[in-house]
Amino acid sequence: MQTRVIRIDMTTNPRPVYREVAELLASGQIAALPTETVYGLAADAFCESAVARVFEAKERPHFDPLICHLPESAAIHSIADVPENLRGLVNKLAEHFWPGPMTLVLPRKACVPDIVTSGLPTVACRVPQHEVMRGVARALGRPIAAPSANRFGRISPTSAAAVLEELGGRIPLVVDAGACSEGLESTILQPCLDEKSKPAVRLLREGPITREKLRGICRVLKPVRSASSPTAPGQLTSHYAPAKPVILSSPSADFSFQPGVRYGLITYQGDSPLAVRGGWTQVMALSPGSSRLAEAAVRLFAVMRAMDAQEDVDCIVAETLPEVGLGCAMMDRLRRASAERPTASSPPPQTT
Repeated sequence: MQTRVIRIDMTTNPRPVYREVAELLASGQIAALPTETVYGLAADAFCESAVARVFEAKERPHFDPLICHLPESAAIHSIADVPENLRGLVNKLAEHFWPGPMTLVLPRKACVPDIVTSGLPTVACRVPQHEVMRGVARALGRPIAAPSANRFGRISPTSAAAVLEELGGRIPLVVDAGACSEGLESTILQPCLDEKSKPAVRLLREGPITREKLRGICRVLKPVRSASSPTAPGQLTSHYAPAKPVILSSPSADFSFQPGVRYGLITYQGDSPLAVRGGWTQVMALSPGSSRLAEAAVRLFAVMRAMDAQEDVDCIVAETLPEVGLGCAMMDRLRRASAERPTASSPPPQTT
């Protein structure tokens, strides 16, 4: 299969592209579309054969559910039954964070195919900020099921070029609208009642909508740890992983180099004791010299992908980040990346 790329200019009229992509999805095909978080591999959520193509192209296990993307908040009622005692909270969250990088896990309606939800009684709903995904969903007239547009477990793509690296030849179309503005997958929340029967949210996946932002709206219950059978997307222990093994290390650690192993370092800003000690074949900074978590978040997956591509790097060492704000989401991704088991020829894992 040859993968076609459509480059879209948002300053001109994009509607003809939306209609073309919607027609492709309506025919049961799939396409990679940009969102503000990462590029997603899109299918008509109500077409089981199309959703099956998503799982096949990604080599994604069917027990891992997908997120349904909607053109506006009101469309949530087409796929989810919002409990009466949680409607006020859901409306408040939608008002504050939609369109945007927030996903809500809610009781599903019967119209949502089992393949989308992995047979779970809930459905993950999001109204993305990026106009391309929303515009295509509007033109299609149905929700779009879309996980990240990469092979399962690998680094999420934040550019069309990264999608082609992962899925070129596996999918018919990529819509290129430039780099993603957030760089991390959406925050996933499950509205629920706390122990006092008051509305709250359970944090299922860290993301751009941080705990600090959420606490201004409602009570945030502690995150649910990963399981072998996830209850929401992105919960597997090993995920977002380069092909090369990843080791986490404190910026002030005295890292122990193993003979014959070439190490590349992903550093926060480039001037930590770990970064300046030398011995690295490659050093890449997430926020060079500025210590800005927002910049680091946008660059995280791109830097991981670039480091993974270096021929003179056998093993990637990533500095731990401050676990505040966006740092929580980035550390979530780095921990999952480092959980990937190295091959027999790779250096054994170490903790510093």
